[in-house]
Amino acid sequence: MERREIRLVSWNVNGLRAALGKGLAESMEELKADVICFQEIKAKQEQVSDLWLATWPYQLWNPATRPGYSGTLILSKMQPCQTILGIGIEEHDQEGRVCTMEFEPFYLVNCYTPNSQNELARLPYRQVWDTAFREYVASLAKHKPVVFCGDLNVAHEEIDIARPEANHFSAGFSDEERQGFTELLQAGFVDTFRHLHPDTRDAYSWWSYRGGARARNVGWRIDYFCVSQELSSRVQAAAIHPDIMGSDHCPVSLNIV
Repeated sequence: MERREIRLVSWNVNGLRAALGKGLAESMEELKADVICFQEIKAKQEQVSDLWLATWPYQLWNPATRPGYSGTLILSKMQPCQTILGIGIEEHDQEGRVCTMEFEPFYLVNCYTPNSQNELARLPYRQVWDTAFREYVASLAKHKPVVFCGDLNVAHEEIDIARPEANHFSAGFSDEERQGFTELLQAGFVDTFRHLHPDTRDAYSWWSYRGGARARNVGWRIDYFCVSQELSSRVQAAAIHPDIMGSDHCPVSLNIV
């Protein structure tokens, strides 16, 4: 049987309710996704009443225990085989950072990686997280291929950030975080955007609200779709959508058969 193309979208909305008030539904309709992964939803399902959300037949909400913080959500038109909340480690699962839908061709993992914060105050925790998340997706990959996406809070290489020299010790571009992402890929995964666009510069998914950074495209590429190596030949397109507003991040997308 011939596989059909599946379109996946990921977006850190920096508050789902706020983004819905800024045209999120219209933007997502333009992208025509089969599955959408949102990060930093900052809400529980019962706090969000929206007609567009209600049109999605399969929804997986994983809000943080702490109100108004973090949280992830998957919306799908395709029926999942099963769903998983968290990564099975209570220390990490209080913040609603990971949720997973299993489909026939692959697991889809939606992730909002912890930020290491100012002066790298949370870097030790971030390093523990990176190891735990890598082990989680690697364990899934023993059963079937994996697609994981989201705000991974790291610009991997200098090409992925507008001002690498000035941010060498900043959260999201420290040597430790970049090495953690390298090790994640070495566990058997491919960064789909770089796989298809190895030399593309000035392609960013997050911009500071300060100093008109977005208008000047002084940004970071910290939002990703990564796939198990055996899926890389099935990737049809991997794109960043900087023209879509409503958050300090923009959506990223993946087309896969």
